[in-house]
Amino acid sequence: MSVDYGLFGPRSVTWRVMGEPVLMVGGFRALLLQALHPRTMWGTAQNSELMDPSASWQRLGRTIEFVGVRTWGTTPEVERVGRRVRKLHAKLNGLDMVTGETFQVDDPENLLWVHMGEVESYLDIARRAGVPLTGEDADRFVDEQRRAAEVVGLDPATVPASVAEMKDYYAGMRPDIWACKEAQDGLRRLFNPAVPRQFLPLKLAAPGIAVLVISTLPRWARRMYGLPALPTSDLAATLTLKGLYRTTHLIPEQYRYTPEVRRARELIERYETGLSSWALAS
Repeated sequence: MSVDYGLFGPRSVTWRVMGEPVLMVGGFRALLLQALHPRTMWGTAQNSELMDPSASWQRLGRTIEFVGVRTWGTTPEVERVGRRVRKLHAKLNGLDMVTGETFQVDDPENLLWVHMGEVESYLDIARRAGVPLTGEDADRFVDEQRRAAEVVGLDPATVPASVAEMKDYYAGMRPDIWACKEAQDGLRRLFNPAVPRQFLPLKLAAPGIAVLVISTLPRWARRMYGLPALPTSDLAATLTLKGLYRTTHLIPEQYRYTPEVRRARELIERYETGLSSWALAS
């Protein structure tokens, strides 16, 4: 009987990458990168609790849950969250603050920009932190993520399938993106986020985390936010990421990984052990 691994499975690069705690930096980085597309940012700000400090934490929690189910969930679970997200987005409109035009939040350009912000951010953080990835692995990761793009309503054939295609995509988008007022406000809130009382230590750590997240952005993205874009900042961020990755690996796996990630790692180990046994038998 076949096992339902959802979108990916033990042979995927995605499962090897996405469970690492250091990739939380990639999640915050993705938010800042996504905010540089004005319509994406306006559509989000005008239709969510993004600007409501009392509700922003819950929204972040729902986003984390969606990414987790999409990555580790079974096919029915992925289909369920996908339907929910597509149905929600289909109802939402945004107002272009420059032209006065109304646009659909689920416009393919917006959806693709958000998708690529996640993919580029997770991959960049993983590689700079030292997660073992070859160039081929990086291409496979980008290609695998086209399955995730389909969950939110994109045609996988229109989504970059390699690192080179992803770079070309960003080069083509840069003339049309910039940091609108709402994006700038979001950047400032990263230094002083609204958090529930029980998570107050996170608020105290926020400025340091914010500096790291910002330092990992592409230089062109930092310039759009009006921030310095020095090579020394890149080096410092990379060294910090490597240190975080090594430090987390000093923590026992039962505390380092969620139950879903631990299950996935066990399945990966069984798969790789099976390959080794087959190779020896051959």
